[in-house]
Amino acid sequence: MEKPTEPASIPDADRDTRTSPPPLPPGPLPPLPSPGLSGPGPAGLWNRNFRYFFVARTVALFGDGMIPVALTAGLLGAGRPASSVGFALAAWMGPLAVFVLFGGVLADRFTPRRMMIIADALRLIGASVLAVTFATGNPPLWAVYVLSSVAGVGAALFQPGVASTVPRVSTDVQRANAVLRVAEALMTMAGPAFAGALVGLASAGAVYAANAATFAVSGACLFLMRLAPAPHDDAVRGTFAAELVGGWREFRARSWLWGVIAVWTVYGFAVLGPMLPLTAVLVTEAHGSGAYGMLMAVNGAGSVVGGLLALRLRPSHPLAAGAVALPLVAVSLVVLALGMPVPVLAAGQLLAGGSAAFWLVMWSTTVQTHVPPEALNRLHAYDVAGSLLMVAAGRALAGPVAEAVGAPELLVAAAVINIGVVAVLLVARPIRQLQRIGSV
Repeated sequence: MEKPTEPASIPDADRDTRTSPPPLPPGPLPPLPSPGLSGPGPAGLWNRNFRYFFVARTVALFGDGMIPVALTAGLLGAGRPASSVGFALAAWMGPLAVFVLFGGVLADRFTPRRMMIIADALRLIGASVLAVTFATGNPPLWAVYVLSSVAGVGAALFQPGVASTVPRVSTDVQRANAVLRVAEALMTMAGPAFAGALVGLASAGAVYAANAATFAVSGACLFLMRLAPAPHDDAVRGTFAAELVGGWREFRARSWLWGVIAVWTVYGFAVLGPMLPLTAVLVTEAHGSGAYGMLMAVNGAGSVVGGLLALRLRPSHPLAAGAVALPLVAVSLVVLALGMPVPVLAAGQLLAGGSAAFWLVMWSTTVQTHVPPEALNRLHAYDVAGSLLMVAAGRALAGPVAEAVGAPELLVAAAVINIGVVAVLLVARPIRQLQRIGSV
């Protein structure tokens, strides 16, 4: 990892402050434009465009939370084997991980808003067809897998545009990210709970119908946004392959960016990957499924706390501040490995959810403010693809490794790796010394 000899040599750490501004003309200053607004108006957080974007994201995340419940209830209720649920979820996540890089290029070429609307349209179609097939009978597995793949492609087209849209709809990027993180935590809890209740009252088809409605609302809100054109929207583009390679060059040019993502691939594989399946198995076996559901709700509450904390704190070195919070994740791993009682496990989950949410706000804000807008979608796509693949691999291997060495031992190893990752983030100068840009 690159280690510059002085803070000023950190790539892009202060790219917006090195060049002296031109002299101001005499006379009164013209009003500054408000980023993300199509005309005069308040530039605060809850402006018109951010309100529409917030609703679109919140509703879509609520819908995403329904998918595992709907697939499980629909397939098992139709007499399908339990393995079909895993294959259906893989059919959804696989295209997301594979095509998200292409989604980043497309978002740069055709604007993120257009691609997100197209993505919502694809997911609306897929969820609507699944709603009809589950409501009218027993759909063939190949149809479920294909339609789940369509939803995965839609998510791949949607996700890269999120990063570049936030700075265009709000002048307070960190606060916007914190609010979105709080909403995501709440929807992560509300989506599955609503889907479970709806399955009990109606059917899996009804859940997919509600899922389709969320994508319709999301697409409508994105359509109603009125974003001011960005200078790079009409830039001359090269071939698709050249754009993909160009994104990789932008990625490699920032040591703090590829450094964090390289470290995070290890973290996703060795910590985040095993954490969810091992927590589910150990807690359910020792205390029952009700206790596991309660702990996941506490984790979500912790994410809300972490997001609210990120609303208030504005550290001068955001990546370093976020890294300092991450050791709290190790606490949840250790208390689970030691077989502690449920109240102690809940405290661990609260700390883990809060620290992870705080880190994610610091990371998202740093990427969105340090990376040029014309490359942001592609670089975010590299981040998402790497994270998804490594977390998925970690989850897949968690069971076999736990059987070989023991689940408590694997959790302790994950806690040690968690601390090691934090140490690397804080030792690496391009990451530790990267400064906040402006007041975002």
